[in-house]
Amino acid sequence: MERDTELTVAGLAHDLNNVFETLAESAELLGRDPKWARLAATIRRSVTRGGRIVESLTETARESGEVQGVLDNAILHADDFLQVTRAATVTWNSEIEPGLRLPGSPAAWERVFVNLFLNAAQIKPEEAVIEIRARRDGEQMVITVADNGPGISAEVLPHIFEPRFTTKRSRSRTGLGLHIVSSIVGENGGTVAAENREPRGAVFTITLPGD
Repeated sequence: MERDTELTVAGLAHDLNNVFETLAESAELLGRDPKWARLAATIRRSVTRGGRIVESLTETARESGEVQGVLDNAILHADDFLQVTRAATVTWNSEIEPGLRLPGSPAAWERVFVNLFLNAAQIKPEEAVIEIRARRDGEQMVITVADNGPGISAEVLPHIFEPRFTTKRSRSRTGLGLHIVSSIVGENGGTVAAENREPRGAVFTITLPGD
């Protein structure tokens, strides 16, 4: 069964890389017209991110990545998505302690933060503000992602990390974003929690063992 799973993932990675190659070639053609140069650049960045996600599914070696670099990439990809879909415009505020590194695949951590960022931005599509903090706390590392949205209702809060749970009425919303966050954080020995903050908004707190 484990062997079948490995072959399935490898086959999926192979087929997705073919899709990405097609998109990359299409972006090159599109980018020849100055009118579409910006969109072509967005497509190229998305193809690059997709490739990194595929690699993170098949890699076996443990890596690590600088928190600042991972967050910079995640903000870039979240902005690309929000601009293309006209979903929201975000003001980003961050305070990252220098020298922090994340355990495991940087591409996997990009998935964590992109999902958190999109979740926060789409709750408050107008004048969204996302605050990111990362610091050492004794032998642990603590990363918080806070927003200025309406917060999370008491009925929803206990369920937000469950797979397929969503409050959004849209076929494109699978309810997997926060479950992906929880799974990747857990695989790297950490925990993630969500709570409301005063006077408004929600905050997600990721706690990881120190490096």
